[in-house]
Amino acid sequence: MTETGRVREVAWVFLRLGTIAFGGPVAHIAMMRDEVVRRRGWITDERFADLMGATNLIPGPNSTELAVHLGHDRARWRGLLTAGICFILPAALIVTGLAAAYVRFGETPAAEGLLYGIVPAVVAIIVHALTGLLRAVLKTVWLGALAATALAAYLAGVDELLILAAGAALPAVVRLARRAPRGSFPVLALPMTDGAGDLGQLFLTMLKIGSVLYGSGYVLLAFLRGDFVDRLHWITEQQLLDAISIGQVTPGPVFTTATFIGYVVAGLPGAFLATVAIFLPSFLFVGLLTRLTGRLRASPWTSVMLDGVNATSLALMAGVGVQLARTAVVDPLTAAITVGTLVAMWRTRWNSAWFIGAGALIGLGHTALGGYW
Repeated sequence: MTETGRVREVAWVFLRLGTIAFGGPVAHIAMMRDEVVRRRGWITDERFADLMGATNLIPGPNSTELAVHLGHDRARWRGLLTAGICFILPAALIVTGLAAAYVRFGETPAAEGLLYGIVPAVVAIIVHALTGLLRAVLKTVWLGALAATALAAYLAGVDELLILAAGAALPAVVRLARRAPRGSFPVLALPMTDGAGDLGQLFLTMLKIGSVLYGSGYVLLAFLRGDFVDRLHWITEQQLLDAISIGQVTPGPVFTTATFIGYVVAGLPGAFLATVAIFLPSFLFVGLLTRLTGRLRASPWTSVMLDGVNATSLALMAGVGVQLARTAVVDPLTAAITVGTLVAMWRTRWNSAWFIGAGALIGLGHTALGGYW
């Protein structure tokens, strides 16, 4: 296949994923693995796990950064840009439309019916991805024990960044102990200037958040509250919560919450600038990371550290899957959606879009009938 053909393939894959990828970063990663490893064979599970682990080492939205990295693996620098833009664009457009409705009517359309059927299907997609990655990541008993400990720590409430740091450090310590004779990335802070216009300050504030933010949507909530509610007073606490809710219930990256806030603050120009600003650091970080990921496997020291990060990343993915299952699988119908999707994925090579679509239809039917089945 020519490079242009590969770029078109990348565009189609990530446009579709950006349109159907409900459920948050872990669900996005599971869908990417289903698409590029299981169905298309672009890379192996081992390479996928390395890219997944590496993106956990840099700030920003992990699933978007993984999309950018997968695009680079498939079609080099044109693929890098294409994958990221195509994965972000559908969500940004949907959120912009919802923000316009919110500004005009004071509320956003409800999505509970869709999510009732979609999220149980997403749980099955996550389980299927985990079973495929287990063989590639947990190559030794030691890594299995590390992953189990990381999962227990996550479910006990330990911060995920601390778990990842421990996952990188412990294998290096063990290697050092075995070889002994017997007997955060720097934080980029962008200054704000009082003389900057609203659009300029909006851009710089979102750029700062995208440059330094590690962690979950709850961490994003804290950053946005600190800047836009407490410091700038541009939005209210309720508007912030509405923005986070929209980011959670729409497909694609949760960071499109920034798109919603940008629209509320400054209309379409604000939505565009906020989206570009919060995602721009991810493209830059991954662009730098592409030069390093291959070398991580070349050195015995960095290789064992990457193994540890991969094991703890897989444990975090499992932990989020457990939490998602607790909230999504709530009755016999949602349990049937999860089990049916999982069986179908094991027996067929169907695209995950079909399972998401089926879940959406079931959810809408359930809502239309008043939840009686």
